[in-house]
Amino acid sequence: MAAALVQYVVLRGDLARPPHSWPLGAVVAQGCHAALAAVHGYREHPDTGAYLEQGDAMTTVVLEAPDENSLLDLGKLLKEKGIDHKMWTENPEGIATCLALRPYPRALVQPHLRHFRLLK
Repeated sequence: MAAALVQYVVLRGDLARPPHSWPLGAVVAQGCHAALAAVHGYREHPDTGAYLEQGDAMTTVVLEAPDENSLLDLGKLLKEKGIDHKMWTENPEGIATCLALRPYPRALVQPHLRHFRLLK
């Protein structure tokens, strides 16, 4: 049996708290943008196609980055490790808000994300 595919999305948790205090819908939208951009950007990858073929059985894990620096550091690490992802930047502010990986077998990417907790 093939390894289970999962898409990881890492959202900045600080955006929903003061001093930013973004509405929940705005924060969720950042995750949606990043996830869709990652799937679209890597649409030719076989794992992306297989993930989308799962339909209602797709698995997405949403994690929390405590702030922009931790999100940017994660992006650098993933780039160094050759892990495909999309950093979403909110414009016109030009701030990184979310990072989404293309779908991967969980075991390949989870070790790089183990320091991040589930978003609450």
